[in-house]
Amino acid sequence: MVNRVVVVGGGIIGLAVAWELTRRGSAVTVLEKEDRWAAHQTGHNSNVVHAGLYYKPGSAKARLSVAGNRSIVDFAREHGVPVEVCGKLVVATSEAELPALGVLAERAEANGVPAKLISAAEAREYEPEVACVRALRVESTGIIDFPRVCTALVRLLTEHGADLRLDTTVRGIRTGSTARVEVATGDEVLRADALVNCAGLQSDRVAELAGLRPGARIVPFRGEYYELRPERRHLVRGLIYPVPDPALPFLGVHLTRMLDGSVHAGPNAVLALRREGYRWRDVSPADLADVARFPGAWRLARKWAYPTGLEEVLRSLSKRRFAASLARLVPAVGPDDIVRHGSGVRAQALRPDGSLVDDFLIETAPHQVHVLNAPSPAATSALEIAKHVADQVS
Repeated sequence: MVNRVVVVGGGIIGLAVAWELTRRGSAVTVLEKEDRWAAHQTGHNSNVVHAGLYYKPGSAKARLSVAGNRSIVDFAREHGVPVEVCGKLVVATSEAELPALGVLAERAEANGVPAKLISAAEAREYEPEVACVRALRVESTGIIDFPRVCTALVRLLTEHGADLRLDTTVRGIRTGSTARVEVATGDEVLRADALVNCAGLQSDRVAELAGLRPGARIVPFRGEYYELRPERRHLVRGLIYPVPDPALPFLGVHLTRMLDGSVHAGPNAVLALRREGYRWRDVSPADLADVARFPGAWRLARKWAYPTGLEEVLRSLSKRRFAASLARLVPAVGPDDIVRHGSGVRAQALRPDGSLVDDFLIETAPHQVHVLNAPSPAATSALEIAKHVADQVS
């Protein structure tokens, strides 16, 4: 194992990588540009422990999420982080969705995910208000507090002497003359044997600072959430998901009962107008120019802008449309039952040909490892991704 490693990014992936490297004997410095840990994707996600159901058998997402489902739950229980393995339903609301539901059941079996097809009557034993013609019951899905996982990782890293730095932006990266990697911040130049880039929404830019030409560009998609009013929370007992469009990396608007008993609804998926833009009014001309200059974005738009993209935008702007999407799953949910909750931004990697990167993407260079696509289920898979990255560092 190399002696000194700089990790860029203080979300769950960066902190998990830092902990794995520390466990293996490296001296680790973590650089986070915000004033708190888990400030972006980790702190704005659905807090679902995914089972590994949706992903192509043999893919990194399939392997690492199935393993991560177990390791993140074990970590949470060991370190006092709230977690509940409650299972979920994926529901077909029409006969037309049954073939896709059957494919999901086959993937579950291929990936080693405990799941079974059940009838509509059996589904209503789990969720009395659900509407479906058939459902897939997935037993290993759970709910967790991912920011609290990060708090536990920070505590462990601090106890083991890691150098953790908030409010520290990386300004430059180069191969050094006296060290394998030199990382410039606003105050100093850090010298290390290796660099690990876990910068999420900024990961492609960090890779470019390091001299790489990444094979994909980050395009930010904002997902907006509502939640059920307290008096309507009884409509949902656990997690209810639609059958997703297999051509898209998004799982569709769903209902999730959280650890505190609240029920979140969402997310949709619209282009964010800023890399870290959580509202329509969060606009960055520079970020928009980056998207406009990237040929892959235009090719993606030609394929998905109508009707899929338009419907997502209309749902973002219309509470009634959002509620109607939820009512497909639970007909008792209406516009008066939901209130705005918040949003997150997904760092989705996009190739120049307009195709979305559908698996984790990790690129390497001498003394460098760059995690360039790690959206959901990356939080679930964080400890397993960390092992893989640490192997690459070695």
